[in-house]
This record gives sequence, structure tokens and C-alpha cells, in this order.
Amino acid sequence: MSHPPGAVRDSILAFLSALDREASVGEIIAAVERHLGRVPESSVRSYLNLNVPGTFERTGRGRYGLRRATKANGHPAVVRPAIVVEKAKLYHADCFEWLADQPENSVHAVVTDPPYGVVEYSKKELEKLGNGRGGIWRIPPSYDGHKRSPLPRFTVLSNEERAALYTFFNRFGELVARVVVPGGNVIIASNPILSHIVAAAMSDAGLELRGYVARLTMTMRGGDRAKNAHEEFADVSVMPRSQWEPWVVLRRRLDGRVQDNLRKWKTGGFRRISDDRPFGDVVRSRPTTSSEKRIAPHPSLKPQHFLRPLVRASLPMGVGVVLDPFAGSGSTLAAANAVGYESVGVESNDKFVKIATGAIKKLGSLKEIEPV
Repeated sequence: MSHPPGAVRDSILAFLSALDREASVGEIIAAVERHLGRVPESSVRSYLNLNVPGTFERTGRGRYGLRRATKANGHPAVVRPAIVVEKAKLYHADCFEWLADQPENSVHAVVTDPPYGVVEYSKKELEKLGNGRGGIWRIPPSYDGHKRSPLPRFTVLSNEERAALYTFFNRFGELVARVVVPGGNVIIASNPILSHIVAAAMSDAGLELRGYVARLTMTMRGGDRAKNAHEEFADVSVMPRSQWEPWVVLRRRLDGRVQDNLRKWKTGGFRRISDDRPFGDVVRSRPTTSSEKRIAPHPSLKPQHFLRPLVRASLPMGVGVVLDPFAGSGSTLAAANAVGYESVGVESNDKFVKIATGAIKKLGSLKEIEPV
């Protein structure tokens, strides 16, 4: 049985608000099913896991309660003040809660590189990354004397984690579809293994899938020989070496024709590079420079030479506000400053907010970022 978007969420919140204490996962599932009928347990578990520590707090093994600073409707009681850097504002908050509190039609484009199901950026996995071993983060060996950056091993995700990924992006799509204006572009960084889940989840949330932007760049993902049998099968790679990165392109439905939408909302397309050159869906790129990584040491930092033209293109008339709900160390906001756009970012991780406080201005001021 399918349920309306947000039905599971609302049932969980209503139950815990009325209970006014913690509850086991079993109790929560039973309460949701009393209200909605049969519900996949994975949907309830996914929503609980994805919203700790934003909406819920884990009080023990398999036990959850509403976060003490959370209202009964699941929204935060207080949003910490924004950090303002030129035309950029950065909020230290949970982006799902922050989005739920924003007025409709309040941003004109979304450009973001989200955590995939929050698995790799959970506290546990970040601690493992910091320790240099274990967890979803693959720490590659040195190669030709160069230390390689960690990569999330998305191929190890279980079916339940993939279902959680769909739930995460479906809910994210619902929230974004409310705050972005008609015709507003929603551009989401992904990878070849998971982009189809992102596209399906956000399309099912009501956004229109408009295609993909392919960032052409050599990565260290794929191309490996068979584990523990590399000599026996020396001529075999388990999967192709990835040389591109898909960015899913979606749009909120237009308010009338494209020309009507452009006149009313200033959205509905992509800003051209020049009079005779439209923005294309294949962008040649290269890895993030070491100087940028020193400024903003974030595990998935994207380079300014790629972000600036992408952010510029996202507002077809160069007017409006660009939102990055998973702002990380502020690279999208820096790119928006560099091209003269207003922007808003949201980041929940204390460490990354501190980095962004200084990095936004420095990244936005970099001069040698000519496209490849």
C-alpha cells in the first residue's frame, strides 16, 4: 500500500509528541501501522536514522525520542544565526528542518553536492574516516608517490541503505519543490552508481527531470583488478575507471509557458555563456586543486573552475538566490559570490561550518580558475 508523501513522518512525529517520552523502534512501527495500515519497517527505520540528530535523538539501542529543542511539528525551535560573507548567508542547521520553515517560492535555483543517504557523513563514518580505516570510506593506497583522497564505497550499500537513499532524496525533493520558484533549476551532484535513484526519487517528489550535466574528470573510482586475485587476472578490471561525474538536473514545473515564467519568476532555463554559445551538458574539468583543498579541507570539495560556470548558468537571467542545502565548506556559496549572485547555504556539521566561515571568502577570491 502506498501512502501520501510525508504520511510516515507525520505519524512518527504525532506519536512521539503525544507520548512525550522515548520509544522503541517496535513501538513506533506499531503506532504508525495503527494509523496508516501496513508500512514497510525500512521506511520507519530510514526516517528515524536520517533525522538524527536533527529531529530525533537516539536514547539507546533501538530507542528514539524527539530532540528536546524540537517542536511537536518536527521543526527546530531555534535556527542559529547566519554567517554572512559578502552576498552569501550560511545557516548552521539541519537542512530538512530549515527547508520546512522557509516560505514558498523563496529561492530561484538549487546547486548542491549532498551526502548520499547521510551514510558517509554520519558521526560514526566520519570518525572512521578520521582514524584512517574502516567503514564506508575507502582509503586508497599511495600511487606513484601521490597520496590519494578517500572515496565513499557506494558499491557496499545494502538494499535497505538504497531504500533509505530513495526515501532521503524523495523527502528532500518534496521540500525543495515547495521553496524553489516555478521554473527554478535543481542541480544535484551524484555518481554513476546512484544517480538513477536520485533522479527517480526527486522526480517522484514532483520535480521534472531535465537531464544531466556530465563533469568530465578523471577519478580514482573503478579500474581496479579483482581483489586477492590481481595477479591471476591481471588483464581484468572489475568495473570501468570512472572518468565522469553526473549532476542530475531537475526543474520545478513552469508557471505557464517558458516566456511567461521568465517574465514572472526570472527562471525557466539556463544562462548562456555568450550570445552564440549556450551552456552545455558536458563540462571538461579536472580534480580540485591542492590550494583549494588547503583552504577548505572537505572530503568532497568541488573545484571553483567547475562550480562557477554551473552556478552562473543556474539563473537564466542572472537574478535571484541560489541555495545549497548541503553547503559543506561553502564552495557553492563562494562560487556564487565570484559570479555576483546572492546565495544561501545550510550546513549541520560544526566542523564544516567553522571551515566555511573562512573558506567562502578565500575560495571566492581565487583568480586562477579558468575552465579546462
